[in-house]
Amino acid sequence: MALPPNVWAFVFGIMGNIISFVVFLAPVPTFVRICKKRSTEGFQSLPYLSALFSALLWIYYAMQKDGSGFLLITINSVGCFIESIYIILFISYANKKTRISTLKVLGLLNFLGFAAIVLICELLTKGSTREKVLGGICVGFSVIVFAAPLSIMRLVVRTRSVEFMPFSLSLFLTLSAITWLFYGLAIKDFYVALPNVLGAFLGAVQMILYILFKYYKTPVAEKTEKSKTVSDHSIDIAKLATVMPGPVTEVKSQNITGPKDQRNKDFENQNNV
Repeated sequence: MALPPNVWAFVFGIMGNIISFVVFLAPVPTFVRICKKRSTEGFQSLPYLSALFSALLWIYYAMQKDGSGFLLITINSVGCFIESIYIILFISYANKKTRISTLKVLGLLNFLGFAAIVLICELLTKGSTREKVLGGICVGFSVIVFAAPLSIMRLVVRTRSVEFMPFSLSLFLTLSAITWLFYGLAIKDFYVALPNVLGAFLGAVQMILYILFKYYKTPVAEKTEKSKTVSDHSIDIAKLATVMPGPVTEVKSQNITGPKDQRNKDFENQNNV
């Protein structure tokens, strides 16, 4: 016997909450590192500020619905709490310049930006019109967010290395998108379902790329030396792909001393003696 739509909505909503909670916890290793080193190093705060903004938008959108948005409110409320902790830790360990820039973006995006959206919607829209306006804003922001992994996918193709794109991460992001897609269909919400179509597609492409470059490397790829290293931050941005604009790759250079330089140093040491 087929289950009624509201039961399917509850099932997919609970699954979406659980999977999204795991995704929200993805940056924990990065912040453990930040706390241990008492420095944000080359990491950026924009992914976490964007995640907080996205969660606020979806909470406000879900509040316009008659009860069907409860499961959207629960996970995004948890997301607001987790992202706020990340931001507080980031500000606490950032240098002065980074701290000031983070506070500026926090004020402009998460306070003034969100407040402006709320005021415009409350003063200029009503009922279903407000829901459509908010839904359009949420879809637009989500599409930008889901497009973020394209940079990492391009990096994987160029370097023929999957170290930047863990399979478990791509799997969880794909499962999250698929689950929320079916949740949106179950509650007949176009604005919830639409962006997750793109999310599920890009997640599937990421897993295909992982399999291709992990198990079917070409001889050229195997002989290619890695001239660049990507920090944990690039991976964490991908982990927050559901809520962040784009990955930033941090390249760490290494000092390499060639044979000629070494001979020159030996000659100078002999002269000094």
